[in-house]
Amino acid sequence: MNKKQIAILGSTGSIGVQALEVVSENPHLFNVEVLTANNSCSLLIKQAKKFKPKVVVIGNIKKYNKVNRALSLIGIKVFAGEESLCDVVTLDSIDIVLVALVGFSGLKPTISAIKSRKNIALANKETLVVAGELITSLCNDYNVNLYPVDSEHSAIFQCLIGEKQNNIEKIYLTASGGPFRGLSFKDLKKVTKEAALKHPNWVMGAKITIDSATLMNKGLEVIEAKWLFDLSADKIDVIVHPQSIIHSAVQFDDGSIKAQMGLPDMKLPIQYALGFPKRLKNNYPRFSFFENPKLNFESPDTETFK
Repeated sequence: MNKKQIAILGSTGSIGVQALEVVSENPHLFNVEVLTANNSCSLLIKQAKKFKPKVVVIGNIKKYNKVNRALSLIGIKVFAGEESLCDVVTLDSIDIVLVALVGFSGLKPTISAIKSRKNIALANKETLVVAGELITSLCNDYNVNLYPVDSEHSAIFQCLIGEKQNNIEKIYLTASGGPFRGLSFKDLKKVTKEAALKHPNWVMGAKITIDSATLMNKGLEVIEAKWLFDLSADKIDVIVHPQSIIHSAVQFDDGSIKAQMGLPDMKLPIQYALGFPKRLKNNYPRFSFFENPKLNFESPDTETFK
């Protein structure tokens, strides 16, 4: 079987690092064609020496010389700058582009990849928040598949497999509530950045961890879900689920609910997106019903977390 050729945009961030772990665990299935980073040139060099991509892009032009000196002698092409990100995803050899960039920076490379008819594994929700209509229209126009990597949207995507003929009554996006769940608005005035960066369940990058602490991330995810699944806002609900075992759920017209469950580990949705349509065997820890006899659910506190 031919290996999938992967471009990882943002390989030095949390999602990128975990994606490379998935690749390492499945060397017979995946090969890395492209790695990119914005500033973390030392880690990018280390990754490139291990995975030997054809091309590396460093976003910060000032760091080009350092990266080029380290990698050009081993046959890896090195480019720099935002335009190079947009160019590199057009390589004929790429099968799928994992967009794990932070914030608005993911938009232009995603558009470029779609126009080059590359399937997208999207871990950059801001791309759909700022340009959801454009991105989904382009995917339709260029016959490109968009695989969500956010755990909640991956869960919804998984629940909808085999359900094309059935109408969605509602989807439920779960939220852990973050490290400040239960605090009052007065309490929140005293919290520190360090406390906000200690998510109770997930290991993520700094921006998404801060956004999760304020629940702003869930607001962005509602917008993302609207575009991914072509839903109106009244069909999207948020439920606080502190254990983060149910990653999200879909309710159909007959009242049936399908949920996707598992331990909180971002490698699972990354692996699902890269391996789709196959579920790949792994040795990750398994959820135990008996060790988790209670799962709790609450309404989000929209007064404290406006």
